[in-house]
Amino acid sequence: QVQLVESGGGLVQAGGSLRLSCAASGRTFSSYGMGWFRQAPGKEREFVATISGSGITTSYADSVKGRFAISRDNAKNTVYLEMNTLKPEDTAVYYCAARPVTLGSASISRYNYWGQGTQVTVSS
Repeated sequence: QVQLVESGGGLVQAGGSLRLSCAASGRTFSSYGMGWFRQAPGKEREFVATISGSGITTSYADSVKGRFAISRDNAKNTVYLEMNTLKPEDTAVYYCAARPVTLGSASISRYNYWGQGTQVTVSS
């Protein structure tokens, strides 16, 4: 069982930056592929970014490519999402997710564990 706790959300003006963190429980964090997803009001949850257990392989949704960066610190059992040049359309609840294989994935259904989410609001 893995427990995930996100933090770092908040209110920011368009063009600003935020860094989200996701702290995971457990001793085998490096064995888990991790992902960030988001859900805006009235919309389905969507993929944002994913990272492999080693941190070597990453992948991003087209909508955030070049603006967001996912990273992880396996010694701290933490995955990060650095968000730059934020836009109002980035407003959503952001969720961290974990899957018990080292590869990341863009598919929601491939994740076993989810955090409670953190709100990101970007004002225009």
